[in-house]
Amino acid sequence: MTTTSTTTAVNPVLRVAPAAPADAAAHFRAALAFHTDVSDVAAALAAGGDPGFVLVDSRSTEAWEQGHVPGALHLPTALVPEQAALLLDPSVPVVTYCWGPGCNGAARAALALAERGYRVKEMLGGFEYWVREGLAFETWQGGARRDPDPLTAPVDAADCGC
Repeated sequence: MTTTSTTTAVNPVLRVAPAAPADAAAHFRAALAFHTDVSDVAAALAAGGDPGFVLVDSRSTEAWEQGHVPGALHLPTALVPEQAALLLDPSVPVVTYCWGPGCNGAARAALALAERGYRVKEMLGGFEYWVREGLAFETWQGGARRDPDPLTAPVDAADCGC
């Protein structure tokens, strides 16, 4: 008699089992308290009036001059300790951004602001994804806009369905 042993290989995705639904819901609810994205920020700013938050560009002056989101406040991370109280109202939430996903400047600025009592979120994607989605931006030379990247901003859709 021959016996066959079947070994089920676990793929890298399921090597660590997914969290229980209630734990996953708590995690993702908490994550949304800390993050927003380019498209939600753009929609809030485009709605007109007071968006209910201040958008802070935490990059260097050189980066700011290359391009920034219209209406953003320039407050480099290194200057948060000395300038936040002069520039920001502690009762108004702050949304920080930096270059993009490869930059943690927005997270560092958000931390510095939170440590000073500000309610803060980080804009995922940063300036890179703002530009990639075809949204208007400002430079030291004036306003600019690039064609949307179809991988980040589908050309036939009003939004990503997010």
